[in-house]
This record gives sequence, structure tokens and C-alpha cells, in this order.
Amino acid sequence: MHSFKPHPLALAVTLVLTSPLALAQQSNTSETEEKAERIEQIVVTGTRVAGRSVSDTAVPIDIVSAESLTRAGSTELNQVLSTALPSFNFPRPGLTDGTDTVRPATLRGLGPDQSLVLVNSKRRHSASLVNVNGSVGRGSSAVDLNTIPTAAIGSVEVLRDGASAQYGSDAIAGVLNVRLREASEGGNFTTSYGWRESTYTTPTTPPPAGATWSAPANIERSRTDGETLTLSGWRGFDLGNNAFLTVSAEYKDAERTERGGWDYRQQYPLVNGQFDERETFFNRFSAWYGEPELEQFTLFANAGKTLDNGKIYGWLSYQDREARSAGFYRPANDSRNIPEIYPNGFLPIIAPDVTDASAAVGYEFDVGEWTIDTSLVWGQNRMAFTIENTLNRSIGPLSKTEFDAGGFRYGQAVFNLSGVRSFNVDGLASPLNVATGIEMRRERYSIFAGEPDSWRNGGVLLNGAPTPSGAQVFPGFRPSNEVRETRRALGAYVDLEANLTDNMLGSVAVRAEDYSDFGSNVTGKAALRYDFTDNFAIRGSLQNGFRAPSLQQQNFTATSTNFINGVPFDITTFPVSDPVAQALGAQALDAEESVNYSLGTVFRIGGVSVTIDGYRIDIDDRIVLSENLTAANVRDYLTSQGFIGIGGGRFFINGVDTETQGVDVVINWSLPTDKLGLFDFTLVGNYNETKVTSVPETSQLSALNPAPTLFGRVNVLTFEKGTPKDKYGATVNWSFDNLSATLKATRYGEVLAPGTTPATDFILSPKTLVDLEARYEFNDNWTLAFGADNIFDQYPDAFPINLNTTGATSFSNYSPFGRSGRLFYGRVAYNF
Repeated sequence: MHSFKPHPLALAVTLVLTSPLALAQQSNTSETEEKAERIEQIVVTGTRVAGRSVSDTAVPIDIVSAESLTRAGSTELNQVLSTALPSFNFPRPGLTDGTDTVRPATLRGLGPDQSLVLVNSKRRHSASLVNVNGSVGRGSSAVDLNTIPTAAIGSVEVLRDGASAQYGSDAIAGVLNVRLREASEGGNFTTSYGWRESTYTTPTTPPPAGATWSAPANIERSRTDGETLTLSGWRGFDLGNNAFLTVSAEYKDAERTERGGWDYRQQYPLVNGQFDERETFFNRFSAWYGEPELEQFTLFANAGKTLDNGKIYGWLSYQDREARSAGFYRPANDSRNIPEIYPNGFLPIIAPDVTDASAAVGYEFDVGEWTIDTSLVWGQNRMAFTIENTLNRSIGPLSKTEFDAGGFRYGQAVFNLSGVRSFNVDGLASPLNVATGIEMRRERYSIFAGEPDSWRNGGVLLNGAPTPSGAQVFPGFRPSNEVRETRRALGAYVDLEANLTDNMLGSVAVRAEDYSDFGSNVTGKAALRYDFTDNFAIRGSLQNGFRAPSLQQQNFTATSTNFINGVPFDITTFPVSDPVAQALGAQALDAEESVNYSLGTVFRIGGVSVTIDGYRIDIDDRIVLSENLTAANVRDYLTSQGFIGIGGGRFFINGVDTETQGVDVVINWSLPTDKLGLFDFTLVGNYNETKVTSVPETSQLSALNPAPTLFGRVNVLTFEKGTPKDKYGATVNWSFDNLSATLKATRYGEVLAPGTTPATDFILSPKTLVDLEARYEFNDNWTLAFGADNIFDQYPDAFPINLNTTGATSFSNYSPFGRSGRLFYGRVAYNF
């Protein structure tokens, strides 16, 4: 028998059609519940109609309040959103170089760069980092939401629908709009302290025969670490003459966590054929596999002034983040070690310094019936790498142990000019809202080289053979890697919205964009909503979208030298404009193109509001980073084309087509009681499935025998099964007099950690994490909170030892909730 698996859109249709039946069955709903009215929340995302409430939109929108952002042990915006939104996930990879510090998040199982991030409805700049390691989001460069402190946020609006026609590139999966706090008085200062109190178990394997050390088959390890101190606050200032200034700041100091396994490998050379006695005393928990060390300071200022004919507004932000994470441990007997420097081996440390800044100024004013908004927004992200506790093997015993390895920088400037007004049109049930505007964007991207010792080959041999170039774990960027590229983009849009009848809302949008580096694109969107009653409506949308290739994807390059049979070969990530990449079949990158379909329902049953939205997202020509092309026939082919000493490499390429489909469900219920206080319930759920329907090929590589794979099994399965296929969450907020509490439970569905063969695939079984926080308000000023995230200390399934060959990587980087265990915390807040 074949199991029946309904199509998500068909499921949504069924739910839409059966919802009125559910309403009809509520004949005995209490009069109190029927009269209970939810405070309508006004949104600005997904609509350009002033005063539109979240319950009246034609597309699904979530609002995460500032209060919700503070009811957790984590102060990371990405982490908090992952428990509040049905299809938003924030994996926390380790041992992934810069990605340990700037971690990507995903919406609806798509790429981190396929969701657009706005601040006060203006495009936010992305991080300069390109995720090039084997984790979810490989090949992407996305906005780092953790550069925005929660103290600066008034709310976060999340549009779970494609919106390229409204906002431009990147809005394939959806839009996150961070609305900054606007206060002319009052303030808050919060101090929080948390730590990990956790126990985990990992399998190991017997050491070599005759070894002087031993270990059980499974090791249970208790850890108290990850101590994190966060100081944050905001203050509103009345500047007079209807002007305000809100200043927010945050300081965070976090110690690392360590969740590595037991390193069973032989560490030292044999002594007279016997194991070195130091093997017995060596600390075999030698890996830093967990959260990085981090110290960061963030400042945000938001200001505005109301004028007789409009208002002026603007903001400034700055963050400096210093982090330290590790690579894999190099044992004393490793050929990459120099015993004169590290007699017991060494753990190389990657220490990026991230500097992020932004500024904006805008003026909103009326011209006749039009409301005009013009703004200029600038942003920049810089990531510079220092590599510590390492060496350059090719220099020998005189090698330094710390190197400036260079880094990269990304910046953008965006000018917007828009106008909105309404027209009375015969036959429409409401005025026609017309919004139109232009956007001009200039982007720049650069790579700067590290010091020579971080990348050069010093010529020192090992047993007569050459040794690798550059700093161990992270060779520096070379002068030949340096780039400085810019581009400009110009877009124009028209957005129309009106009630076509008393019960039907309709909207259409069209946008045209032109990029200086790849050409033009036109997108459109149509959405409808029909209200059968005040308590029941259906909604749907159809649109095409796009994502422009980022400057990072077009220009990122890095080189390391490998020695193959004693011959040095440069292994490089090539930009697509490089002759070597073009010889392998690379072409100028084009935009990803998508078609989005959605159908959903919105209904209320007494005090319960429910939204159910099915979606399908077809994306063509997704931009991906190819496999490492280092096979002998690739090197031979490059040699035949005149490229001597090139050992292969990788490059970005269009050509992966995917189909994503799923259903989001959000249920909210407010239950006031006389004796037990107020209960607010939120239930969220998501089912998501992605299929890869096409992978890229080039004629040059296809002609080789055997033909190298451009986008292989691991990367295909990462797209298809690397994020949870379902996710459910429940939140209960309770308050009574001076006491309040929040209970959250989040169930992450099955995830596959793919291997190179089916035999090395590893399934991460579903896990449920429970968070609990209790609060007491002493008075209007002071609040004390205690809580625990992951109170039952859940971990993803541990790798079997054949997938953890060094003992370092006990858990998969595909885990949707990381692998740090239980977090206890306390928080004191003072309002003034």
C-alpha cells in the first residue's frame, strides 16, 4: 500500500472549506468570549495602506513584540525569532570558520539570503561574510540580525510570503521588518546573567592496541560553562518641538561552550616503538566545539521630528564584535605541527573582529493629496581575521604563532523616493490606494590581504617534501585575492490596493529593476482576500520573484596551496570572471527567479484567532557554490588549457532548481480569568518540503571522464532535508497581579545530516525543547526574572563514532537548535 501524502496547497484548501463548519459548531460559546476583542495591531509590512491591521491583510504577517523578545534567556534576535515563528530556524554550526561568528537563519527552508531584512521598512545591508563551509546556508551571504540589539526594537513584523514586486531582490521566502523603538521619555536598564548547566553523552572507540590510555564505549560529561553577561538599556529623550531621540545600547560578554567528544587518536610519536607516556595524561577533550567566545558592544540611536507638513527621521547604529572559535586540534605527531613550537600539539583559534555600522535620514511630507517619503540609508559590515595559537608550517621553527589574515568588507547606500495617495474610483468599495516609487542602490565589496606570513610558503621541507603554505586552519588572503568591486541597481514600482467589494480586498504590484552587472528583471504580485463574515476569510497570492546575485558571490576568492605528490597546487575559490573558472564552465551569474503561490484562511472562534496558509515556491537558477573540483582529470584539463600549477577549485554557478511547499499554522487565544489571571496562548506549526529538480552542469566538465559533479549528493540533500520537515511550538504567557510567567515548548522535526553515501547519512530524530521563565514585579520600576532555556537539557542525537573520526564533532551542525544544552539565567530590569 502507498501512504497518502496530501499536497500542502490541497491541505490548505481543505482547511479553508472546513473552517466555516468549525465556526458553526461553536453555538455554546460564552457571551464573554464572543464580546472579547483583541487589540488590533497596525502593520506597515506587506501593505502600503495606512492603518491596516494584522488581522485584515491579504498575506500572512506575524508581529513579535518587544516584550516577547525579552522573555528568553538568549538575547540574540535570531534565536528568539526561531521560537516565535513557525518556519524560521536558526541552526548554530561550529568548526565552520567565520560562520561560527555570523550564523545564518532560514525561513520556510530556503536560503538565508532569500529573505529580505528591513529596518523601519528600509533595506538593511548584508554581512560581508560568505558562508563557504559545509553547513546550512553554504554559499550565501545574509543580513546579520544579531547586529540589532533587542533594546532598540519596538516590534518585528514578519511577512511570510514572497514580496519581490513590493520590495525588490531577496524577498523570495519573505520579509522581516525590524521596527525601531520610538520613545521621547522613559527608559529601561536590564542586567542578565546566564550559564550552561548541562550533561551530554557521546560514543567513543577503543584506542590502538597496546595503548596506555583507555575509554568506555560511551562517555557522559557534565559541563558548567558559557557564562554570559548582558547589559542593555534604552532611554527616550524629548528634544522639544515635537522631536524625540531614543538611544539604545548593549554590552555582551560570553564565554565559550565545549561539547566535543573524546579524542581517541594517538597524539605523540612512538618512543623506541612504544607509546609515549604523555599519552596517558593528555587532555583528550581537546576541541572547542560549541558556542564561541564573544565580546560585543552595540549602540543604536533613533530620532524623529514632527513638522507642520510631515516629519524628518533617522537612525545610527554601530557594533563591534570580537569573537574566538577554533579549528580542529593538531596532535603533536601531526605533519602540520612543529614540535619545537608546540611539543603537545595545538588548537588553532580563529578570531574575527566584526565591525558593523549604519546611518539613515529621511523626510516624509505632503504634496497635495500625496504623502511623499524620501530617504538615504547607508550601511557597512567589515570582518577582519586574526589567527591565533597557530603556525605556518612552511616557515619552520621561526614561524610566528599569530597572524593578521586579512578579511572583507561590504557596504551599500540606498536612496528611496516614494509617494502614496488614495483615489475615489467608481465601482470600488473603498478608495484605491496607489503607491509608487523609485529606489537607487549602490553596493561595494572588497577583500583585503593579510600579512605575508599568513599566506606565503617559506620553503621549509618535511622529510624532503614541501609543506602547506600559510597559517594553519585559515591561510590569509593573498594580494592576488584582493578585489574592490561596485555595482548600482535602479528599481521602480507601482503598488495598488483597494476593497473591490465590501467583502473582497485586492492588491497588485509591479516592479522593474536594472542592475549594472547582470541586467534587468520585472516582477509582479497579485493578492486577494475575501471575508465571508467578520470572523472568517480566505486569502491567496500569486507572484514571481527574484534574487540578484550578491557582490560577495560574484567576487569572493580565496587561495590555499596543497602539495600533491610533492608538487604545489593552488586550490582556489574563483570568481566567475576568472579565466580559470571560465575554463571550467563558469558564466556571469544571473538572478534567481521564483514563482510563489499561497492560499490560506483567517478565522476567529470566540477569543481564538487562527491562520492557516499553504504555500508553494518554485525557484529556478539558484546560485550555489560548486563542489571542490580537485580530481586529477580536472588538473590535467586545466594544464591543457594553459593553466599551470592550478590544482582545481570551486566557483559560484546558477542552475539548481527547487520546489518548496508547505503549510504554516498560527493560533492565538487570550483567556482572562477572575481568580487565576490572564492566559495568552500561541500555537505555531509548519510543515515544509523541498525537492531539487535540476542541478548545474557545464559542457567543459561533462566532457571529462569521469565527469566531475558540480553540485553533489551532500549539497542536494542539504537543500532537501537539512532543515526540519516540520516544527511545532506552543507558548503560554500568564500574568496575575505582580507575578507572570512564560512557558514555551518547541518541537523540531526530523533532519538529515547527509553523508557522501547513503551508508554515512545520519538522521536527527525529532526533539522537543522546553523553556520556562518566571517574573516578579516589585513595583512599577523593578522586575526580577529567573528562567531556564531547554530546561530538560535536550541534545540532538550524537554522531556514531564512524562519523566522528577525531572525537571533536560529537553532534551535527545540521541540528536546528544547536548543541549547548540547558541554560539557566537571571535578569533584573529597571524601568524609569
